[in-house]
Amino acid sequence: MFRAAPHRRAAGSSSGEAGFTLIEALVAVAVAVVSLTTIASLIAGNIRGAGRIAQHLSLIATLRAVEAALPQRASLATGNLAGEMHGQAWSVDVTPFPNDSINPRAGLWAPQEVVITVQSPSGGQLQLETIRLTRGTGGQ
Repeated sequence: MFRAAPHRRAAGSSSGEAGFTLIEALVAVAVAVVSLTTIASLIAGNIRGAGRIAQHLSLIATLRAVEAALPQRASLATGNLAGEMHGQAWSVDVTPFPNDSINPRAGLWAPQEVVITVQSPSGGQLQLETIRLTRGTGGQ
C-alpha cells in the first residue's frame, strides 16, 4: 500500500500555522500612519486655504461697500476718511494725482488719487488705488 509522507515544517517555523511576523505588522502600521498623516496635512491645508478665501471675500465685500458709499465728485474733498464696517476697519485717502505733466489751471477736470484700505481684525489687508475726476479750477 501507499503511505503518506510525514508533513515537514518550514525552516524557522515552530508550528504549522501561517501568519504575519511582528516586523511585517509593524511595517504595515507604519505605512498606514504615514498615509493618514499625509491625508491629514492635505485636509488641514485645504481648511486653511478655505479660511483665507473666506477672509479675502469678506474684505472685498467691505471694500465694495465703502467704495459705493463714497461721496459724489463735488463732495469728495482731499483728506482722509476712516471707519468700521462689518467688523473691519477701513480708511479712504484722497490726494491730488501726483503727475507733473498735468496743469491744474488748464483743464476742466482735475484727477484725484483715491486709496481705499480695508483691514480685518486678524490682520489681513486689501487695498484699492483708483483715480477720480473732479471739477478743476481752470477756465473753459
